[in-house]
Amino acid sequence: MGLRFVYMTTGTQEEARRIGRALVEARLAACVNIIPGMNSMYWWEGELQDDNETVLIAKTREELLADLIDKVKAMHSYECPCVVALPIEAGNPAYLDWLARETESPWRGPAAASRRKPLRPSR
Repeated sequence: MGLRFVYMTTGTQEEARRIGRALVEARLAACVNIIPGMNSMYWWEGELQDDNETVLIAKTREELLADLIDKVKAMHSYECPCVVALPIEAGNPAYLDWLARETESPWRGPAAASRRKPLRPSR
């Protein structure tokens, strides 16, 4: 099972929180970090843009990437949102086990809370 670090950007912190919460609630990501106040410069439709954006970093399993990308695209205000994934090659084994557990199919869905053991990982 491959684990992935997914980098995304949004136009506002509110949009980032809405998307991040939806990904975690749907168990498409075990955790989403939100970093406000990034400045981005890029070309869009022939013009140089210089905007403030908010970064989202999600941790998930490789098998969930397509669903995660579809969810982000459906919720995102951008025509072509940045959603890129990198493999997680190593890390704290206990954290990586937690990440995998929190995104496994049996743990997803409305009844998940009653089946979960309390665990508060350091992020």
